[in-house]
Amino acid sequence: MRIKPKSPREALQPEPAPAPPQRSRHVRNPLVILSNLIITLAVFGLAAVGGALYLGKTKFEEPGPLTDDATVVISSGSGLSGITDRLAGKGVINDSMFDEWVFNLGIRFYKNATKLKAGEYAFAPGVSMHEIMTDLVEGNAVTHSVTIPEGWTTAQIIERVRQHPTLVGEITDVPAEGDLLPETYTFARGTTRQEVLEQMREAQEKLLAEIWERRTDELPVNSPEELVILASIVEKETALADERPRVAGVFVNRLNKSMRLQSDPTILYGLYGGEAWLKDRSAIKQSEINAKNEYNTYQIDGLPPGPIGNPGRAAMEAVANPSRTQDLFFVADGTGGHVFAETYEQHQANVRKWREIERERRAEQQQETQPASSN
Repeated sequence: MRIKPKSPREALQPEPAPAPPQRSRHVRNPLVILSNLIITLAVFGLAAVGGALYLGKTKFEEPGPLTDDATVVISSGSGLSGITDRLAGKGVINDSMFDEWVFNLGIRFYKNATKLKAGEYAFAPGVSMHEIMTDLVEGNAVTHSVTIPEGWTTAQIIERVRQHPTLVGEITDVPAEGDLLPETYTFARGTTRQEVLEQMREAQEKLLAEIWERRTDELPVNSPEELVILASIVEKETALADERPRVAGVFVNRLNKSMRLQSDPTILYGLYGGEAWLKDRSAIKQSEINAKNEYNTYQIDGLPPGPIGNPGRAAMEAVANPSRTQDLFFVADGTGGHVFAETYEQHQANVRKWREIERERRAEQQQETQPASSN
């Protein structure tokens, strides 16, 4: 092929651009166009969902708006929406549609919507939604307590339970004397008074069964109930833990010798019942010692018909495993404890010492209360 030479002018002109290639018939297919659109929307959708999840997770775990300690009571049957409203109303989470939406979805995402527990919850400043969820799921509610001193009568215990400001409901079943275990009991807001008493009763049954199994041989008590009776007397006779086994030993020795227990607290219980230790008394009168009632161990043989209070663990364990001595008597020593004796003569000498201490104390009290003489 011969090439036609170009003139200088023609050589300076640009070459014409080639024509664009013809589009494929497949690209122009409507199904292909629709597929491309779907893929594009899916990519953007995934990106949007991922962004939303990241934003929601960040919001769910970041510190919340609470600036001061707050206590929130979650009632039983509130439901997720009710709990959300309660938290927002207390300022634990922001009262906005977005924050409530994040809180609701976050709990549902962790599959905890039906695991949230009722109770009274304390939240610290800046608590996150995730921490709130953890507390509600684990039931980390605020606990309250009631303490029952050892030896208290059931009447005293009932009165303390009735007066507790956090407990609710009425007491419909009053436990028998000796059926309750003195201890500190914890409970959540909304617990009923009857439930706490039942907790005390169950604790006593469990502990008494364990102590009864560990008792020493040849005790002069024939049942767990009799052990509680004697333990209630020991409880009232001494407040010193290290004395209880020895006091129990004295009573065990007296029972084994068919001697009367002659315990002053039994006189008071026989006269006044569970109200005996609510009265202001300084001493027992001789007329009360001589007065016959079914609890007065100066007048009856053996154990009284029931406990004179609710003994604690230490007193029951002391009766189950008393000190092995020959002691048959004890009297106050003036220091808060007691002095023990094996014979009546020794005991009488100890009593005389105690009477002397009492006289000295009364004389001191009289001097303190006597008005100063005028000049």
